[in-house]
Amino acid sequence: MDLLAQPGVTHDVRRAETSRLFAEAAVLSGRRRDQCLDEVVVLNTGVACAVARRYRGRGIADEDLQQVACLALVRAVRRFDAGHDRDFLAFAVPTMSGEIKRYFRDHGWMVRPPRRVQELRARALALRSSTREDELPLGDHDLAARLEVGVEDLREALGASGCFSPDSLDRTTGDQPHLEMADPGSEGAMDSLEARVTLGPLLRVLDERERVIVQLVYAEGWLQREVAEHLDITQAQVSRLLVRILTKMRERAGLDLTPAAA
Repeated sequence: MDLLAQPGVTHDVRRAETSRLFAEAAVLSGRRRDQCLDEVVVLNTGVACAVARRYRGRGIADEDLQQVACLALVRAVRRFDAGHDRDFLAFAVPTMSGEIKRYFRDHGWMVRPPRRVQELRARALALRSSTREDELPLGDHDLAARLEVGVEDLREALGASGCFSPDSLDRTTGDQPHLEMADPGSEGAMDSLEARVTLGPLLRVLDERERVIVQLVYAEGWLQREVAEHLDITQAQVSRLLVRILTKMRERAGLDLTPAAA
């Protein structure tokens, strides 16, 4: 526990100690296992605070952001499978970011469009994504006719994309989203991150509807049942789509991107 009390623990030391604690917890049970996992939480609390600081000044109190991030850290520690050869922060940081974005969606200033707009937008994106590569893209009038809706209603739905995820919640490289792993032990850590997993190149292999699903699940932290309701399909269909999406992405990234199922 002396290590955990030392300020300014470096990324390498934190990573090594976290791996040691997970390995120790794997062969323990009961209270002793829980104690090891609690030490992992304490050791990485600074990371949670650094992730929370990334979203300051956007209408949610700093204390609330830190609480959300820390609770997500606890859940990440309990869910992490140390049997995989991967860094814990590569799993925990996207989990914490997703929970904070979910909190903004539910409690912050972001306004979700009406249900009818969400449903129309999902139908329009799905129809556009089904167009063959050798066909011309559907214009607004053709798309509206196929959906049997007015052109203005269609444009309202397509223009509502900004309501789902405000640009100010994400820092991006170019036009592509990314996940960041922070080392809060160094000055200006959130501006000079030690590791970055860039998803942009992977998204190019997906069609438009698949990219929408990735946006909802991984950028905004939606559960599969929420995506199913939003797209007006079953949760089983969402699961099958995610399997197809993850198969494409894993071939190039080698990441565990499995989302929460419930």
